[in-house]
Amino acid sequence: MTLLSCLSTPKNQRRLQDRSKPSFWLGLFSALFLLSPLGAETIVMSSTTSTEQSGLFAHLLPKFREVSGITVKVVALGTGQALDVARRGDADVVFVHDRAAEDRFVSEGFAERRYDVMYNDFVLIGPASDPAGIKGKDLISALKQIASSQVLFTSRGDRSGTHAAELRFWKTAAIEPAALVGYKACGCGMGQALNIAAASGSYLLADRGTWLSFKNRADLAILLEGDQRLFNPYGVMAVSRKKHPHVKAEAAEKLVQWLVSSQGQAAIASYRIAGEALFFPSAKGSNESRRP
Repeated sequence: MTLLSCLSTPKNQRRLQDRSKPSFWLGLFSALFLLSPLGAETIVMSSTTSTEQSGLFAHLLPKFREVSGITVKVVALGTGQALDVARRGDADVVFVHDRAAEDRFVSEGFAERRYDVMYNDFVLIGPASDPAGIKGKDLISALKQIASSQVLFTSRGDRSGTHAAELRFWKTAAIEPAALVGYKACGCGMGQALNIAAASGSYLLADRGTWLSFKNRADLAILLEGDQRLFNPYGVMAVSRKKHPHVKAEAAEKLVQWLVSSQGQAAIASYRIAGEALFFPSAKGSNESRRP
């Protein structure tokens, strides 16, 4: 089992959520240092389970290390938790997908700016038999149909970017999901939520990248895609040294600039599974979010 998969297990995710145990963080980052090649500079990036579990970082980060000599260790969590790790100064850079939360992170002074780096989209997954009859509907109509049909729905329930998007969609549909009979929040990463849905035959919202890399699909299929609300942008931010003087700001900025460079963007575009792209580069200087 790799270090990244160890960090993403439910047991360790619960530990990562516990802010009252500084000894755990000390041990974690000591372990990350010891696992780094002798003499190599190492930075910590807090990011989402979707970017890690999709295999993107295994594709990208060795390429960055080749040109920079910098090793990047990833702590993969839901977006909300990843931002909390960075707020505490326990990460040098953060790579997530909840635009409102990212802009708030910048406005609070934890980063000088946010860069658009890539996008994909969300898809609504469910049993191929589609007992709720959502296929062919728009997103909001589909959620209303799921609610009225009382079918199972698995939510990540982990403050991730996917979970935040799901809650926005339910709100638009004027539905309180926690009140639904079949609604279950697992408090887990995207891969585990997909496993639960596959085992239980439930509906769920997933990012396309993790879905494409997911092997244990059972009877699950994409039932709804293409609604403009399902657009899913990712941003990257170096943690501000003004907030946390100890962060490795120069190395973090090198990673950010490589990701938004033509070389980094080409590396993102080249990542495919069975010939299908999982993420699409989107770095544009005009789309930056800067601190006032």
